[in-house]
Amino acid sequence: MAFSIALRQTFMSAMVGVGLLISASIAAHAVEVQKVTSAGGIEAWLVEDHTIPLIAVNFSFDGGTAQDPDGQEGLTRLLSSALDEGAGDMTAAEFKTRLEDLSVSIGFSADRDRFYGTLRTLTPTRDEAFALLRLAMTEPRFEEEGIERIKARMLSGIKRQETDPNSIAGKALVASLFSGHTYERHSGGTEASLPNLSRDGLDNQRKRILTKDTLHVGVVGAIDADSLATLLDKTFGSLAEKGNLTDIKDVTPAIGERIAKTLDVPQTSILMTLEGLKRDDPDFIPAFVMNHILGGGTFTSWMFEEVREKRGLTYSVGTSLAPYEHTGLLMASASTRPDRADEAVDVMLAQLEKMGTVGPTQEELDSAKRFLTGSYALRFDSSGKIASQLVGLQNADLGIDYFDTRNSKVEAVSLEDIKRVAKRLLENKTPTIVTVGPNPGQ
Repeated sequence: MAFSIALRQTFMSAMVGVGLLISASIAAHAVEVQKVTSAGGIEAWLVEDHTIPLIAVNFSFDGGTAQDPDGQEGLTRLLSSALDEGAGDMTAAEFKTRLEDLSVSIGFSADRDRFYGTLRTLTPTRDEAFALLRLAMTEPRFEEEGIERIKARMLSGIKRQETDPNSIAGKALVASLFSGHTYERHSGGTEASLPNLSRDGLDNQRKRILTKDTLHVGVVGAIDADSLATLLDKTFGSLAEKGNLTDIKDVTPAIGERIAKTLDVPQTSILMTLEGLKRDDPDFIPAFVMNHILGGGTFTSWMFEEVREKRGLTYSVGTSLAPYEHTGLLMASASTRPDRADEAVDVMLAQLEKMGTVGPTQEELDSAKRFLTGSYALRFDSSGKIASQLVGLQNADLGIDYFDTRNSKVEAVSLEDIKRVAKRLLENKTPTIVTVGPNPGQ
């Protein structure tokens, strides 16, 4: 037990230390990303760093919650919660106890388009940590008690969302934007669908999604390429070569609807959405810079200045780009006093219109580029963040040299680029607007 406690303390110290060290090396452009291919053909991107005996692994598979079969909404989300509920000859309690004893962390999650996994381990427990990950993916127990417990937790979440203004707004927004498309469905399940989720359904979904043909892996830490290649085959080699994913069509969001929901809460929540860009669109980087000026910069954006600073309408307001695999969105959000909700909406709309018709100044563009390039290293202040970025780059097909080229792409954005993409996304466009609060529209 003393060894276990000491190991956990070392693990926590390592997490802090490796973050500082890797952040510094990224900032100094010293990180080298290696492409590692195992004998079995499994590929991973590796940032090797032996400063601290810690290894962080992130990976993804194509096929997220959009792959839930009809009537089984929530199945993929349930799968992500159930994979570590016992594996091989270990019950859920035994499996989790073993992870704790080894100071190993294994986790799974899913979004609309992909299924994700993570592993964190110290090097002394490396081989067993990878073996436990293999067991979770290939020999999960899916015990009935665990499944029912997770389903009950998901149902409680659904109940809570019924009185949460942001959840209500989000559901109304998705239903309006993606009516009839799989993106409209509730990824966390519904009261009607959860009883339909079974052990057999989970195992079938696991076999459909966890396959080698769409696997992307990012690894950071104290492991060399040869050792990683061997572990890739041991960990992922027994997965099926190909799955049986449903083909998902691209979708153009339907924008322009005004939706008001009544809820007795202290503030009115506001969501606005326009069509955005997918990550592979040539205009994505200019749109990214434009968004920072419009509402992505916390204390410097137009939205912050006009909605909060000048008028005091809200504590928090902002915009973001949401690139999905089959569509893209440009979103704005805020919350405000119910009696000032219409005013807040009008001011937010004015900023969208101004960006689409006038655009920023050269000074504003230069300031945005300085911030976006200067703060880039903050995305890499831990090994886990870097491993996540490595997987994200592979998913977006951005190239293994993107860490080195990203800032130059931002620097190359001109005022003409910003104005072009702003007109494309904002000029003469009416967003979908959802408000949730007391007496909406008053």
